[in-house]
Amino acid sequence: MTKFKVYTKTGDSGTTGLIGGTRVPKHHLRLEAYGTVDELNSYIGLIRSHDIESKSKEILLEIQNKLFMIGSRLATDEEKSDLKEKLPIVEADILLLEKEMDRMDEELAELNNFVLPGGSLANGFCHVARTVCRRAERRANQLSNDVNINPLLLKYLNRLSDYLFVLSRKVLHDAGADEIKWKPDL
Repeated sequence: MTKFKVYTKTGDSGTTGLIGGTRVPKHHLRLEAYGTVDELNSYIGLIRSHDIESKSKEILLEIQNKLFMIGSRLATDEEKSDLKEKLPIVEADILLLEKEMDRMDEELAELNNFVLPGGSLANGFCHVARTVCRRAERRANQLSNDVNINPLLLKYLNRLSDYLFVLSRKVLHDAGADEIKWKPDL
C-alpha cells in the first residue's frame, strides 16, 4: 500500500481540484464556502477540548462529522461526481440541534438582554464559532445562486449558529459565571 502524501504540488499554480476533478481558482466562492466550514469545524474542536459537559462534547463531535460532510458536499462538482447523493443532509440533523437547544435552555435564565462574548474561554470560542458559522452560511447562500445546494444544508448552518449561541450561555451557566450584559449607554 502506498503511503498518502499531504502535499500534491497541484495547487502551486493557484488552482485547486474539486471532488470530481474540476479545477478552480483558490479564490473561488466554492472554496470560500467549504473553507469557512472547515474553519468552523476547527473552532468547534477547540470548544470540545474544554471542560464542558459530556453530552455537549458528544453533540459537538456529531456536529464536526456533519460539518466535514457539508464541506465535502460544497467541494463536489455535482456535474462530475455523485458524492453529494452519498452524503445526505436530513431534517433529523436539524431536529437534533433544536432538541439540544431546548435541553440546554431548560437550565438557563430567560434572556432579556443582548449578551457580550466572554466570561470564560469556552464561551468566547462558542461565540467565535457562532460568527464563523454565520459567515459559512452567508458563503453557502451566495454559492447557492450559482450551483444547486440542498436547502437543508443552508438550514443546518442557520440552526447551528443558534445552537452555538445557546451553548455559549450553557457553558457559562455550568461554570457558575455570569453573562456579560450589553450596556448600550457606555
